[in-house]
Amino acid sequence: MTLRRLVVAILAALVLGGAWLWVRLGQHPSLDPYAGLALPARRGPVGVTVRFLGVSTLVVSDGETVWMTDGFFSRPGFLRTAFGRIAPDASAIASALDGAGVRRLAAVIVLHSHYDHAMDAPLVAAATGAALVGSESTANVARGLDFPAARFVALRDGMVLRHGAFEIEPIRSRHFPHGMAMGEITAPLVPPARATDYLDGGTWSLLVRHPSGTMLIHGSAGWAEGMLAGRQADVVLLGIGGLGTKDEAYRDAYWREVVDATHPRLLVPIHWDDFTIPLDRPLQPMPTLLDDFDASMRFLIERAATDPELSLGMFLAAGEERRLLPPPALCQFVAWDAGT
Repeated sequence: MTLRRLVVAILAALVLGGAWLWVRLGQHPSLDPYAGLALPARRGPVGVTVRFLGVSTLVVSDGETVWMTDGFFSRPGFLRTAFGRIAPDASAIASALDGAGVRRLAAVIVLHSHYDHAMDAPLVAAATGAALVGSESTANVARGLDFPAARFVALRDGMVLRHGAFEIEPIRSRHFPHGMAMGEITAPLVPPARATDYLDGGTWSLLVRHPSGTMLIHGSAGWAEGMLAGRQADVVLLGIGGLGTKDEAYRDAYWREVVDATHPRLLVPIHWDDFTIPLDRPLQPMPTLLDDFDASMRFLIERAATDPELSLGMFLAAGEERRLLPPPALCQFVAWDAGT
């Protein structure tokens, strides 16, 4: 084979490989099989509501006090995230806050410092008058955006955050073990930057206590052994990103350490959506190339069905606000076809 033919063959293989990759990244599982898990619209007294805004961005309110986890709205596209540099999109942030009716927040609490959790958080806190709460890595994200140091609160073991009737206990956890962008951000991170510059900086879960009940926000599908021993939650918002790529032993351990440990009455998966898709388009699960969303959901449905006191519900669209405390009565589990 001549050199010219070899070059042509290599270029053709690259083009075909790139086309295959692009097609696979556009293939998303359907949410239709899970329509029966839709959380019912709130009725009666407000209690504590949660509005889901993709990934693990949640707006929590009791009608008096409103606070948020993460606050990620920019959602840059795949190519820019993978091969370029990314930065907060002020227009996307303003649009998302306006669409969710968020004007003022008591706090924005960052669960860890990957870009899909921490990148926008300083701008969200600045726009809503909130305290920004996070790790030292999150503090360096904030410093890179000139967020006022006096409004930053560092997470630490044993602390309890109090906002209105909410008591929020941060609990040290571990990130899902995918091995990417792990470690500490040790200097102010000035955007635009590579997505991999947003190192995790330590992962936290939040145990939320309120007169209406208790709720655990667990944003990443990892855990620290025994982290929730002796703690109970009426509702668990459970990160499942990547869970479908793990074997049965990993999933069983995750369930045991987080769900069995806290004995919830209601389980709601979060961090399942493709966060390279803007929020003004319908949410879709992660592409089949990167995760197995159906395997994760099959696991949750099958395990939840073994506990007669546990209901499984789901946010199916960005912006949905549902009353989770006291936990709402839910419909029966959706009939799920493993061949779907």
